[in-house]
Parts: sequence; C-alpha cells; structure tokens
Amino acid sequence: MKATTPSPSGSVLIEGLRKSYDRAVKKGSAYAIDGVSFEIPQGSLVTLLGPSGCGKTTTLRCVAGLEQATEGRITMGGKVVFDSAGGRIVRTEDRPIAMVPQSYGIWPHMTVLDNAAFPLRHGRHRMPRRDARTRTLEVLEQVGLAGMADRWATQLSGGQQQRLALARALLGDPEVLLLDEPLSNLDAKLRVRLRHELREFQQRFGITALFVTHDQTEALTMSDTVVVMNSGVVEQIGTPEEVYDFPRTAFVADFIGSANLVPVELASQDTAGDVLASTAVGTLHCGRRTAGSTGTQGEGGFVFVRPENVEVRRLEATDDPGDCDFTAVVESAEFLGDRLEVVVGAAEVRITAFARSGSGVRPGDRVGVRLDPASTSYLAS
Repeated sequence: MKATTPSPSGSVLIEGLRKSYDRAVKKGSAYAIDGVSFEIPQGSLVTLLGPSGCGKTTTLRCVAGLEQATEGRITMGGKVVFDSAGGRIVRTEDRPIAMVPQSYGIWPHMTVLDNAAFPLRHGRHRMPRRDARTRTLEVLEQVGLAGMADRWATQLSGGQQQRLALARALLGDPEVLLLDEPLSNLDAKLRVRLRHELREFQQRFGITALFVTHDQTEALTMSDTVVVMNSGVVEQIGTPEEVYDFPRTAFVADFIGSANLVPVELASQDTAGDVLASTAVGTLHCGRRTAGSTGTQGEGGFVFVRPENVEVRRLEATDDPGDCDFTAVVESAEFLGDRLEVVVGAAEVRITAFARSGSGVRPGDRVGVRLDPASTSYLAS
C-alpha cells in the first residue's frame, strides 16, 4: 500500500481496511468490511452510521486493535498502529485511545472515584495515588459527579454511569476517543439530553472521537462528519447536511430520515440542465443536483424528495389540480401534534408528506400533490 503523508497529532487515517473472519483468506472470501477508508481530523467527531451488521462496530474494533484487520493501514497522530503490508501491529494497550463501550464497563465493586481513577493507577500515564485522586476529582467535577465520588458505582443512574465511563476515558489522556453506541441503553428523553452533553464534553476537551451508532438523529446532531456504511462498504462520507440533503445513493436517502423514492422510467435533461423524470405518476421536475448521480439521461433511477418538501392540498371533486404535479388519494393521516404525516397513493406509488395539523386532510380525500423542484433530486441507478 502506498504510504501517505503522516497525519497531525490526534488525527486518525484509515486506509483500505478489510476484515475477513475466514481462517484462510482466498478468492471468494466474505469480508465484514471491504475497503473502508476515511479520515478523522484532529478535534473532530466522526460517526460511523448504518444498520446492524453493516460493519461499523468491526471498523471501530479494528481501530481499537480489538480486531486485527486482514488488509489496510491505520495511522494515529502520525504514527502507524496497523499496516498489513508492513506487518506492523501495535497492541491495544499501546495505542493512544480510550473507549466507552455500549455497556459502559463500570466495575460494581468499586466506588465512583476508583472507577474513574483506574487509568491513572494502572494505565499508560500512572501517577502517585494522591495526585491521581486530585486529578480524578477535577474531571468528575467537570462531568457533574464530584459529589458522588465515594458512592458505589451501582448507586448511579444510567445517565450518571455514562458520564462516569466518559470521565474514566478522558482520564486516560487519549488522543482518540472511541464511542461504541454509548447511548443505546438509555430511555428516549435521557438520550436527547446526554447526546448534547457528550458532544459538549468532546468539544470542550478538544478530543478526536469516533462514534458508532445506528441512530440517524444521533449522527445528524452530534457529528462533524458522517460515514454511512452498508454491507461492509462506505456508501457516502459528508457533513450531516450533505448526507441528508444530497444523498448519493438510494440506500443513503432511505436510511437517513424519511425519504420518498419514486422509480423513474426515463430521465432526460431540460435546457437549464435540470432532470425531467418520467414516472408512473407523470413527469417530475428535479431541480437539485446530487453528487454521484452523473447519469442524467437514460432509464432507471429514482426521484428523491423529503416529506417536508412535498405539498399536499385537499381538492373537491370538481377542483382543477392547477400547478400540482399529480392527484392522489390519502391513504393514512397520523396526527403528530405540530403536523400531520400523510401517505398518499397514485398509480401504485406511495408518497409521504407533512401537512399542517389543521389542514383537514383525511383518509379517502382527493388531494393535489406537488414536489418542490428545488428540493427534489434524481438518483441514477
């Protein structure tokens, strides 16, 4: 593998990572991750996002050294910690990392202080017991647990245990913090609060972090960069705004948020360079250009639009649809407080839209449907 320019202190570079669980890798071997490459700039939080079994946790474990990759190269702070071609493998305990696992790994027979102080007493940066206690209390103060230092760890709530696991990780003075779905065991309201706290701590300490989750909301609200994975490969890398508004594939569009994907029979370009997509419900105007969809003329592909960019208005039997793209019938309408989530159907195509809660749209109503061209994209096959 071609060597690259060393990354700055605290940054991480993953190149061509592959992992097979076959004892002897041969032609036809299955790979849990296949050619995964991305960078984590110093001080940023990068999230691996994808469904169960997509390879995100395997990637994290390879970065941690808990799994040995079959091929590839991992660089941390300018130092190579794994290189299959050069035969270099740095042990987990010698890598400049700390990890917060899904279960937190809190020891029930220790106090809060002893749990947090463990890296200072037994890790890479050991210090005298008195100094370790002082430093630990400082960090516990920053995460709001100083008043609980002498409690048994089992006396903490789930959110407090998450903060304790984070404090212990930070006391290891890592260059890279690895977070393996640390919020998944918490109730919905607590997850919302702690994801803000976790992001605040990461930014306050200026630590480089790799976060693994299957929760799209966590990825969109916490990340500097999102790496979307599917079946062991990277589908797209971008900012939260990029992967949400400009998905490169139908998988990314469908997995992140709520998406409408209308099959395209034939696509062509108009004089302005926008795509006119022929579909079962008529010709739809796609004014948004999506990176990766280079084929803007031909058969196949999808029209992609988010529900918030679909307008639905109730029509009387004698009404002219006017500037609507097509007419449809409301199949369901769910009240969500601030809006209605409406599913309409036409020509075996289903479209989800958000309507005002007071719009009066009900199942069985005839409606006009319009897709905002400025927010509608064509995804090539």
